[in-house]
Amino acid sequence: MQYHTITSDPLVLNGKPIITGSRISVEMILEWLATGATIEAIYKQNKHLPQGSVEEAIKYAAQFTRNEILLEDEISS
Repeated sequence: MQYHTITSDPLVLNGKPIITGSRISVEMILEWLATGATIEAIYKQNKHLPQGSVEEAIKYAAQFTRNEILLEDEISS
């Protein structure tokens, strides 16, 4: 899948994927959503973000977690 509004540059936020032309990372978008922000609220608070960029950030994150394997480690007492 090709992303038009997501880029990564080692000189910006240590190479984290960001919305192009901003310092807003995909990680930050997910944190905002996880704490109750709506997509509309994110655009309202960040008027410089291109339309569709928040949705593309979510799709980007979904692609890279699709094949994740979570391992649980039991600690015996």
